[in-house]
Amino acid sequence: MIITRLRTPTLLASLCLAGAALAQTALPTAEGEVRRVDTRAKTVTLKHGDIQNLDMPPMTMVFQVSDPALLGQVKPGDKVRFTADKLGGNYTVLSLEPVNAPSR
Repeated sequence: MIITRLRTPTLLASLCLAGAALAQTALPTAEGEVRRVDTRAKTVTLKHGDIQNLDMPPMTMVFQVSDPALLGQVKPGDKVRFTADKLGGNYTVLSLEPVNAPSR
């Protein structure tokens, strides 16, 4: 009985992570330009095109990031490809990568 109790939370956590990863890969990508990176606030300001899954037109706005490590991959002025979704009421970038970035 104890073994079952320990496995259930682990199994549920694994399923949640797998579901989140699947949802992330199913999201359409958007393109934009980094305007500001704020590592303290864990946010990135993007001037972006349409974000289809959010029914959002082009604009410049601040996004939370799901993983602060994403912020280390970009700097203001970088052209980027990203996925975003609304999580917990906040618009959140889930993946972020420079497009045609020169070697650093």
